[in-house]
Amino acid sequence: MKIAILVSGNGTGLQAIIDHIRLGVLLNTRIVKIVSNSPTARALIRGFDAGIESVFVEGVAGKKYSSSAERERERLLFDDRVSSMLLRNGVELVICAGFNQVLSDLFVNRYMNKIMNVHPAYNIEKFGGVGMVGLRVHQAVINTRERISGCTIHYVNSTIDRGPVIMRAKVPVFVNDTPERLGDRVSVIEHRTYPKAIQLHIDKRISVYGNNVILDLGEEWEDDWNRRQEQYIMYQTQMWKRAGKNIDGLFKHINS
Repeated sequence: MKIAILVSGNGTGLQAIIDHIRLGVLLNTRIVKIVSNSPTARALIRGFDAGIESVFVEGVAGKKYSSSAERERERLLFDDRVSSMLLRNGVELVICAGFNQVLSDLFVNRYMNKIMNVHPAYNIEKFGGVGMVGLRVHQAVINTRERISGCTIHYVNSTIDRGPVIMRAKVPVFVNDTPERLGDRVSVIEHRTYPKAIQLHIDKRISVYGNNVILDLGEEWEDDWNRRQEQYIMYQTQMWKRAGKNIDGLFKHINS
């Protein structure tokens, strides 16, 4: 299956998907296009390094307009240009990986239940919506003294963070957490969970009924996935160690 990835920033989520494909964990798929609405996004460099066609298309995030109508016109032009480009390239699934621009109905309708997004909270209903991005989400989770957080993978529809939920993954929230430390913990599990949701879509194991999802997680499928992903988990652990961080330590409660 041909997939495209929409990005805006550093691209760590993109890198996790690239690594899952490279290591033979994520099967029967190929990234044919990476699109960024930021010309300085490191994600574009990651794409170039992986030999994937990576392009900048000017978007609306972070820009000022004379009116909301002008902004909406520009957003529609972006969505039409990008979605048309992806359709011409035979893209069957669109992945938002740290993409900071809301997609319009024009884009969503062209790829209904074929656009995925990841949100950095387990309870997306409580910690999702307009403005709930990045460290803001983790700070809100800490402020409300939640015991768990994590990530939510969902299909994109016309309402921000309210599309059909595909799967969620949990991480603990500790008493002495900072948004940065909780964010690291969420990133670890997010980079393992998002590719799994993508594989489920590729393997046609997701059924959508309205805003509800039913997964076909047969025992053999799950076992095969877990076996393959052991390679990524070992690789991920090595990369975090090189960055001076211990994955195991992130999941231990250390009072300070």
